[in-house]
Amino acid sequence: MHSVIPTPAQLVWQRDAMGAFFHFGLNTFHGKEWSDGTLPAASFNPTELDAEQWVHTAASMGAKYVVVTAKHHDGFCLWPTATTEYSVASSPWRGGDGDVVAEVAAACRKFGMKLGIYLSPWDRNAACYPDREAYDDFYLAQLRELCSSYGELAELWFDGAGSQGREYDWERISALIAELQPEAMVFNMGAPTIRWVGNEDGLAADPVHYVVAETNFSNYTVHSAALTEALYLPPECDVSLRRGWFWHPEDEPKELDHLLAIYYRSIGLGANLLLNLPPDTRGLIPAQDVARLGEFSTEVRRRFQTPLTAALSAAGDGTWLADFGAEIAFDHLRLSEDLVTGQRVAHHLVLTEDGRLVVEAGTIGTQRIHVVEPVRAAQLIIHLEGEEPLLTAVTAFSTGVSHVPAINYLATTEAPK
Repeated sequence: MHSVIPTPAQLVWQRDAMGAFFHFGLNTFHGKEWSDGTLPAASFNPTELDAEQWVHTAASMGAKYVVVTAKHHDGFCLWPTATTEYSVASSPWRGGDGDVVAEVAAACRKFGMKLGIYLSPWDRNAACYPDREAYDDFYLAQLRELCSSYGELAELWFDGAGSQGREYDWERISALIAELQPEAMVFNMGAPTIRWVGNEDGLAADPVHYVVAETNFSNYTVHSAALTEALYLPPECDVSLRRGWFWHPEDEPKELDHLLAIYYRSIGLGANLLLNLPPDTRGLIPAQDVARLGEFSTEVRRRFQTPLTAALSAAGDGTWLADFGAEIAFDHLRLSEDLVTGQRVAHHLVLTEDGRLVVEAGTIGTQRIHVVEPVRAAQLIIHLEGEEPLLTAVTAFSTGVSHVPAINYLATTEAPK
């Protein structure tokens, strides 16, 4: 497992842990999830658009980066591209002089957030799409504009939906990224450095492997893409705050317990969480969504605000001693492993000093959060399976909570329209 090691940029991205997705575009104004590229550009007119409100909301919930849908499958571009008239330049918004990507980038600079961009390979508006060579040139031109006009990018998000059976010129795409944004994480396609978790519910499952030999293609096919070699590709769990990815007037945000369940099943399993916050037709994150995110971030901070950190010592043969210095009571336990030389822990067992089982589970990764019935102990004995596994931290918390909430599957992402 550990023979494939991460780059420093991958480790930085993993430590960021949480990002915010912004799905916004023509679909927002027509109650659509997917549209076919025929909706009029003139219908894009968010009269109160405030990218600073978007990014401040994301930062307040604990996100470290954002990803904005610069172009969804309909082909409508949120920046004034030279490649097509199907963009904000053909809308009444800002008198045709607006640039959503630029406003989000400026807001990111103001609030110290990292910027990521989603550029759909599938384009239902571009007349050249059936001509592979012509469209590859068209797509490369769009990607070059985005990679050279908005500063440093933390992530480039390539959605496989709609592209089943289509081959894009990933060699040229990857070369352009290497030229202009070499530190950006590349999501799931081409020459990826991070991968899709495999569902749109925001849920990882134990074990979470960072080294894989294939990636899932999209949520709308059983197809997976085999890699030429095993790669270090940590997963990102994408999910929307609402059922839909784009804002719909009849929709509402997920309940607090649902969001907490997602947190434990993504970040708590060592994966990244990318939570979608869809702006409405005004160009604002709705007040009820902001309020729900405030509840979510407040509760997460409450649970983890008072850490009880153990002193660690290796006891040989994958065994570690975590010493808290005195007896403590806890119901949450967070473990982290050293990933510089790769993911090594495949399985782990935690016992009290007198042999009581606290928890048994699979991988650890950047962080593994266990929720357990209340335990009292001064020391913990941790058995790790793997070749020379290395722990970096063991931290306990007393939160008053000893269970992970259930997922409300009725509130998961709806089917595309």
